[in-house]
Amino acid sequence: MSSPKPDMHSEAFLHSLMRKQLRLSISCAAAFLIVLLGLPLANYFLPELMSKRIFGFTLTWFFLGIGFFPAVWCISFYFIRRSIALEREEVEEVVGRGKGEGEKKG
Repeated sequence: MSSPKPDMHSEAFLHSLMRKQLRLSISCAAAFLIVLLGLPLANYFLPELMSKRIFGFTLTWFFLGIGFFPAVWCISFYFIRRSIALEREEVEEVVGRGKGEGEKKG
């Protein structure tokens, strides 16, 4: 049969949720570091490409002015949405979905 569900306030439940959120945090931090360090590394390794002009700006300034903040916002949006989803998934695992709990398992 199935194993007993952990209590929502138990150490096992909290550690499971914390591990999942830690993995999420590390992946989002890695994505942020790639965005943050990508531009200086591109300037260092690809100076000819980064000095090309687009709409009157060098590619470096274009990426910095147009791409950096939307990329950080996307990472933040993903982190918040996924973190909330992780918490909901953990709670649903413990509490169940009421009458329809056995119907959808995936």
